[in-house]
Amino acid sequence: MLNYIYSIRQEFIFKMAKNENKDFFRRVFEVVRRIPCGKVTTYGAIGNYLGLKSSARMVGWAVNSLKYEMDYPCHRVVNRNGELTGKMHFASPSQMRELLEAEGIEFLDERVNMKLHFWEPSQ
Repeated sequence: MLNYIYSIRQEFIFKMAKNENKDFFRRVFEVVRRIPCGKVTTYGAIGNYLGLKSSARMVGWAVNSLKYEMDYPCHRVVNRNGELTGKMHFASPSQMRELLEAEGIEFLDERVNMKLHFWEPSQ
């Protein structure tokens, strides 16, 4: 029951955020579209680039809203440690990693090798 209530609450928050922050979401979408093949960036890096230093969670909501949009390389957005925290939003838990590996992205255990593959949105 608590999971159901949490899910409803999260959905409400997401819908409110999306409606109130359409411009922010649009700007996130533009950055995500520019991530080069073979590179990854982080939710926080996107937020910093957009001028909202502590907006990683909002960036995550924006990216999650694109989960069915194939024109956006959402699989290239990871957390600051290189972990695939968005993998639950793909068709299978391994799809995000498979897409990244197909682009030549190397992993160190379960994390992207950020030293080799990190892309700074301001570049």
